[in-house]
Amino acid sequence: MITKTRRVAGCLHTEITTDDAGRPALAWHFDEDVLQAEAAVDGWYALLTTLTPEQAGPSEVLRRHKDQGTVERRYGDFKGPLAVTPVFVQDNKRVAALITVICLALLLFCLIERQVRRALGGDQKMRGIYPGNQRVRPTGRMILYHLSDLRLRVTSATDPPVIAITRGTQLHLLDLLGLEPTHPRWPET
Repeated sequence: MITKTRRVAGCLHTEITTDDAGRPALAWHFDEDVLQAEAAVDGWYALLTTLTPEQAGPSEVLRRHKDQGTVERRYGDFKGPLAVTPVFVQDNKRVAALITVICLALLLFCLIERQVRRALGGDQKMRGIYPGNQRVRPTGRMILYHLSDLRLRVTSATDPPVIAITRGTQLHLLDLLGLEPTHPRWPET
């Protein structure tokens, strides 16, 4: 049982016998040929792809596989900061509509992060996002966290609305996003 769960059944050979007095005895040894064959391919793994050799060579296939973490992180965003909770719908049209709305929210989340990082240029790092003021790449989660405290103040019908900015990080993020905080857009009536 242990050899199967630890995946050493192919190289560990055991033999249970009894001696003349009827006591059990366990004899075991490792198969050196199997161990050497395993060591020869250690660190190698197969990647199955639909790409032809003309479309991507082995190094390109590996690079694309290694970039899969970016996609996986978006699934984490979907489960985390977007705060998607279980919704029980029975109609297929509503399920499709819900998935569409969720995908649009995730797309918007990614585009905000991408815009800020592109506007930063170079190493795509900034200060003020995390405690300790270290330079880090801003994530969509932290960008939305800092912008969540913004408030729109409407003073009167004739005066334009004003965005209340409480921290310099918010102003910097709005600038990176290409938004003018002093002149917010007001819907035409």
